[in-house]
Amino acid sequence: MLKRFSVSLEEELLEKFDGYLGTHGYSNRSEAIRDLIRTTLVNEEWELDSEVVGVVTLVYNHHQSQLQERITELQHHFYQLITSTTHVHMDHHNCLEVTIVKGKASRVRELAEGLIALRGVKNGNLTMSSTGDHLH
Repeated sequence: MLKRFSVSLEEELLEKFDGYLGTHGYSNRSEAIRDLIRTTLVNEEWELDSEVVGVVTLVYNHHQSQLQERITELQHHFYQLITSTTHVHMDHHNCLEVTIVKGKASRVRELAEGLIALRGVKNGNLTMSSTGDHLH
């Protein structure tokens, strides 16, 4: 059930918010506000070390000595968190690996930071989400 409420903003802030709507493809203010609230609640769950879900994305040079072995070793150390891993060969040198994770936020962060910090990883990030029903 939707509930209506009003929000008062300074004109300049509202203009910036309307610009945000346009650049992010929102058709109305309500949907943008809902997404911002959901994002805040997800961030809070991560800060409270709740049960969370996320995606760890890595791009790396597969020719880097022993990198694949180190990735596999780290993933085995955190196997309880890993739901699925997909490995894609981007070109002759580069691979993309996407790992879907679920568990305590601190452990998920520990895994993600460990993977991203490995020598030979060119780019990596953790996309945080939530299992929380309160976001819908």
